[in-house]
Amino acid sequence: MKEEFLIFQKFNSEIQATNFGSLLTKNKIEFLIENISVNFDPILSNNEFGKEYCVKIKKNDFEKANDILREKAKTEINEIQDDYYLLSFSNKELIDVIEKSDEWNKFDVELAHKLLKKRGNEITSEEINELKKQRIIELSKPEQGQTVYIIIGYICAFLGGLLGIFIGWHLLTYKKTLPNGNQIYAYSENDRKQGNRILIIGGIFIVVWIFYRILK
Repeated sequence: MKEEFLIFQKFNSEIQATNFGSLLTKNKIEFLIENISVNFDPILSNNEFGKEYCVKIKKNDFEKANDILREKAKTEINEIQDDYYLLSFSNKELIDVIEKSDEWNKFDVELAHKLLKKRGNEITSEEINELKKQRIIELSKPEQGQTVYIIIGYICAFLGGLLGIFIGWHLLTYKKTLPNGNQIYAYSENDRKQGNRILIIGGIFIVVWIFYRILK
């Protein structure tokens, strides 16, 4: 079975994604670049505003890619400006950066480590591993607050709309990628069951509406 490519990092411009791809190529890591922008406006086709690109790599390469970014960040820290925003962070805020490293770039994470060490509050390897474990547990929890989404799905499904089918399919199948490369279902088992029902109802009512239009 061919190994799947998973989203490793997202960028707001194609140039940034391409530059990152070049770094991966130098380190012999296979990757794919995809345009995952939600909307496409021909008028803004030459403008990067509102666009989003993702770089995908294989799960087994996640750790290697993270190590590469960490080493790159360590060399860039020496060129930091005196007014860089992270320098004004409190120790608690810096620890939060490290704890939620998946929400920050590697440069900021490494700088947070360096600043804490400089202030005499260095985080040990054991503490870092524990923070990572707790973060994975937190991110593994199902997404909450899907009630409105589910209601809209049922309404659209009964009306025979494709939107209902899409919502049902999304609730049932959507997965999120954790920082360690593992993929898990984003929604709770109950929400996924609701998604399955919406998908079935939507399919049935689309067929009903098609026959109705034909026989009308």
